Amino acid sequence: MKRKNFITLCWISLATSMFFFFVFTDEKTLENFMLTIAISSMYSFVLGAGNGLINDFLNKKFPWSEATTKRAVISIVSILSANIILVYFCNYMNFVVFQKAATTEEYFTGKYNYINWFTINIALLISAFLHAKGFMEELKKTSKKEVVEQKLIAKSANAQFESLKNQLDPHFLFNSLNVLSSLIDENPRQAQKFTASMSKIYRYVLEQKDKELVTVEDELEFAKTYCELLKTRFEDSVDFIFDVKKEDYRRFVVPLSLQLLLENCIKHNFATSSKPLIIKIYSENDTLCIENNLQVREQIKESSGIGLANIVQRYALLTKKNVFIEKSEDYFKVKLPVLSAKPNVVTEKTNDEDQAYERAQKRVKELKSFYGNLISYCIIIPFLIILNLITSPRNIWFYWPMLGWGIGLVAHGMSVFAIGKSWEEKKIREILEKQNHFKN
Repeated sequence: MKRKNFITLCWISLATSMFFFFVFTDEKTLENFMLTIAISSMYSFVLGAGNGLINDFLNKKFPWSEATTKRAVISIVSILSANIILVYFCNYMNFVVFQKAATTEEYFTGKYNYINWFTINIALLISAFLHAKGFMEELKKTSKKEVVEQKLIAKSANAQFESLKNQLDPHFLFNSLNVLSSLIDENPRQAQKFTASMSKIYRYVLEQKDKELVTVEDELEFAKTYCELLKTRFEDSVDFIFDVKKEDYRRFVVPLSLQLLLENCIKHNFATSSKPLIIKIYSENDTLCIENNLQVREQIKESSGIGLANIVQRYALLTKKNVFIEKSEDYFKVKLPVLSAKPNVVTEKTNDEDQAYERAQKRVKELKSFYGNLISYCIIIPFLIILNLITSPRNIWFYWPMLGWGIGLVAHGMSVFAIGKSWEEKKIREILEKQNHFKN
């Protein structure tokens, strides 16, 4: 037992012993005072420590965050059975051993049933408070842990995305300089023209690389300009065919995706006037396809694979739609998902988190309502029992509110801890699945 809990139970024992000694004890002697302290300490430590140990044990074996329904059922069964045993033990020690007010036979014949029932309700009140406190602490820890995890995930995703975008600058510049160096030897005049055009294109790279998505129209315009530069160098050895639907122009792709794929086509394939490299850019369903006839060039140095890998990873961070790659003996094709709207990753995650938070908030309200109901039951029913026994002991009426409220409390617990909701949720899923099946 923790020192803090031990001190708390000592103070509770002292307070209750002082109350019972000065209010209910006729002979105020030192012997009676010590007896009252001993009895109060017994009740405090046996019931308080017993329920505390049960709660701690269940927290370790069945945490609220991992098995809420299972934990609730086990908690109800364990606290009911444990408190009945502990209360009967405490009352037996009090009335039979300490006070010697009854014999063992008299105690178990039913003479002390009302007192036992009253004490059981008090014990259940203590236990309900401990379990509710444990649940709220567990919920608080879980919420903090989830917030930290989500922040780490968001930071990691942002860092990864920034890293991917920062690859574009040196990658584009390196490849463009390679083309320029080739043109300087082959055609100096074309090299000058290429330099002027490259500055225009590089400006687009600088403007667009920090964006998550750009319109298909902007990307196509840039790709066409870039194709003109490639045409300047390769002339009739390379041919470009654009066949993108007009309705796809206002949709979105990741920036510089076409430029990176065009680079790959040139880099990995040979192109001659007798065997030209034909690159097609066209729409297909909800994708933008970049296809070239396969004329594999022998590579002295193995490719780093930055271009295609960069595109795949950026799409993975922005959407659940995949980049598809098709390769045969005759052609190589990459299918880029075309998005109807800009999917903001942070917004999507935030919406999911908001929905999860709303569900968790609703769940907490339901649980707080149940525990409030349980605590009220444990307070009011014992009060009604005492009132009934004091005012009209021969006319026992407290059974009716105790039974009626108890049935309502059990029903409330069943609904809160999903004993009845699982069937309802299962039925809803079945209906939705049938509706989706008929739609398809």
